[in-house]
Amino acid sequence: MRVVLKECAWEPLGDDLVVIYDPREALTLADPDGRIAALLTELSAGPRTAAELAAALAARGLEASEADVAEGLAGLDSLGLLEEAGERDLGDPVADERHFSTLTFFGSFAGLGRSRAGYVRRLRESHVLVLGAGGAGSSIVQCLAGLGVGAMTLVDRDDVAPRNFARQFLYRHQDIGRSKVDRAAEWVREYDPTIEVRAVDRWIAGPEDLKDLTADVDLIAGGLDGEPEAHLWVNEAALRAGVPLVSGGMQRTQLMYCSVDPGRSPCLLCDESDRPDPGEPTSAGVAQRLTRGLRLNNALIGPIAMQMGSLIAYEALRYLTGFEPPRAAGARVMLDLRTGLVPVWEPFPRDPECPACALAPVRPV
Repeated sequence: MRVVLKECAWEPLGDDLVVIYDPREALTLADPDGRIAALLTELSAGPRTAAELAAALAARGLEASEADVAEGLAGLDSLGLLEEAGERDLGDPVADERHFSTLTFFGSFAGLGRSRAGYVRRLRESHVLVLGAGGAGSSIVQCLAGLGVGAMTLVDRDDVAPRNFARQFLYRHQDIGRSKVDRAAEWVREYDPTIEVRAVDRWIAGPEDLKDLTADVDLIAGGLDGEPEAHLWVNEAALRAGVPLVSGGMQRTQLMYCSVDPGRSPCLLCDESDRPDPGEPTSAGVAQRLTRGLRLNNALIGPIAMQMGSLIAYEALRYLTGFEPPRAAGARVMLDLRTGLVPVWEPFPRDPECPACALAPVRPV
């Protein structure tokens, strides 16, 4: 394996070596004989194997076996300073230019055995079912397209209306009256013709209406409006298919996003298990009943819709690539408008008798 050093800087300080990769933190390594500094210098000259590095160090008068160098490389890798030379890009100049920023982003998470190109390949091979092309949904579509997700199925039944322009930036005035999902799919094709996109103009009235849409997808993102139980229909569809679900929404002054990792995390039906019974004669029961019956006008404005969509898309990115664990699996992350949108994480209860979780394929926790 040919190893390359990531972009970093270093300087001796007495018997130590100060190394900067991420500007927010300094790594201080004990280096009394200058071996680490010499190794970094040789690595900075270009991709090398452990054998080549051992020879280069010997030429400097620093005896080190190939095994010694391999051990040193493992140490540098554990600090996030190395990656495989051949996996820094996709090997196609057009694709590398298109995905330049995404490749650079994943460079912070790459290492020996986990490559930035590998993460991008996973995105390009992924298929996401996006439910809703409205407020948050239109931003989800744009974020996923920017990431280079290879295929999307978009589902919605609404038509473009003037009220959408406060928060749905896929659409233009000439689109008024058109199917949102058709226009959204058209936008994706115009944005990046390499993305496969399917438009499904359909009203979802229950989990059965989702069955034919989940067979070959890797993740479900977004949600459905119109019915109080719609989030549970999507939850059931995701669990049956064994694919992650990432969704979110807004109440009057609070945003929330969450995710479900089938077979590993609690689900949206689990979350219902410890809520007050709306029929019980208590203040909590009355509040639950009144909340369920409350119909709110959509207060989602552009900046909030974009934040909601980007948070959902970023959680989807975690699932699709595995560059880090999902942050909202079996939990809601809430952002309160009255407290400056500071995130608060609140886990779902786990219901061991949950009939929806029982539908999920068995997976290791």
